[in-house]
Amino acid sequence: MPVSPARSAAFDILLQVEREDAYASELLHSSRFETLSKADHGLATEIVMGVLRWRSLLDAELARFSSQKLAKLDAEVLTSLRMAVFQLMLLDRVPAHAVLHDAVELVKRARKRSAAPFVNALLRKVNAHAEWIADLRQTVGELASARNTDPTLTVTVTHRPSPEQSVKYLADRYAHPHWIVERWVKAYGMEKAREALRWDQQVPTTAIRLPAPEDESSLETSGVILLNGALLKTAARVESGDLTRTEAFRSGRIVIQDEASQLVAMLVGVGERILDCCAAPGGKTRLIAEWNPTARIVASELHPHRARLLRQRVAASNVEVISADIREWPLQGRFDRILADVPCSGTGTLQQNPEIKWRLSRQDLRDLQSKQVAILTSAMKYASPQGRVIYSTCSLESEENEAVVEKALAADSSFQIRDCRAELELLHNRGELAWTDLDSLLSGPFLRTIPGVHPCDGFFAAILQKK
Repeated sequence: MPVSPARSAAFDILLQVEREDAYASELLHSSRFETLSKADHGLATEIVMGVLRWRSLLDAELARFSSQKLAKLDAEVLTSLRMAVFQLMLLDRVPAHAVLHDAVELVKRARKRSAAPFVNALLRKVNAHAEWIADLRQTVGELASARNTDPTLTVTVTHRPSPEQSVKYLADRYAHPHWIVERWVKAYGMEKAREALRWDQQVPTTAIRLPAPEDESSLETSGVILLNGALLKTAARVESGDLTRTEAFRSGRIVIQDEASQLVAMLVGVGERILDCCAAPGGKTRLIAEWNPTARIVASELHPHRARLLRQRVAASNVEVISADIREWPLQGRFDRILADVPCSGTGTLQQNPEIKWRLSRQDLRDLQSKQVAILTSAMKYASPQGRVIYSTCSLESEENEAVVEKALAADSSFQIRDCRAELELLHNRGELAWTDLDSLLSGPFLRTIPGVHPCDGFFAAILQKK
């Protein structure tokens, strides 16, 4: 019996994520897998994202029963085992015999035939602990379906941990690296950190810019039901249906964009000459162009292939797309609005990209900071008098946020911080902002969204104004 198309696709994607630092969400929507049926694509997505989301928990349970150290297993073998344990734990509609069969066959297909007996024996041991699997399936299911689940609910223990155990408890319970959890507890406190961790482990809601009436009608015809935006009145959320298979999405008229990402683009405001200096994939550029139909907008992207993608996604006639490095800028002139949405760790987007948490290190934060400071200080050179530079990341880490702004201001005293509160109040008064607790969106003068505390990814933004 051949391996199911869904499990075969999931196996290939997980291996590519592991070996090439690829992003699962991009692979799942690549042309390579578009021939999968709707059901198979759904199952492949569930397996891929579930394995990435719960990887440390899966590994802990495999290690309990394995006669070999997991670190010594080939990537193909470990990937097959993780997939199987995830399905046994959480997908009660998938028969155990089918899971075991395909796990063994995937190892054979990957030319690791000698490991097939080991995989079969280990998975039978795991599956024999039916009581443990049922309990874990119940607790994880409760987590996924209700953000307000009793915080004392546990997976591996049945008592509330003491304070000195809390970071380890949270890291184990919500399948995050210990060092990340420790940072978040220190930066945001125990309860906000817990909310962020719980948010990361849930299946994300798809957010879009509020579509035109004709596109909304087309989506409804295609079975896509929309809800109002939770953060923005100009956003919408998909309640049900497959947006990615609609004509409006495939033609590019509608793009998926987190509500906090949309809010950052709104902070750019209105200008005559606007620069988006790290523009791909283009969601913010599109929104800026929508707000500024008569402005001259330059959208710059370092990598040529991403610049080509940007040209495809942003069709506005007043947007000029170039492939360039802001640190070695090829053009002359000044801009009254500049967006520097810089490359970052992405720790605010772990719900969308759970693979990030397993590949990131502390050293990466230091390396990213030096690049971010260079981009921001370069962008600041092209601001006109009274012009604004909006610096943003989708990171929860202070090294990439406040510390970068501090270093940039120390390097150029001709700028000052503009409080984001005034811009949020303006958006609220204009009927753009649905969220009414403005204080919760602010960290001093900066915009700061925290996943779970707010219904969106974690974003940071600072407005620097030329004196």
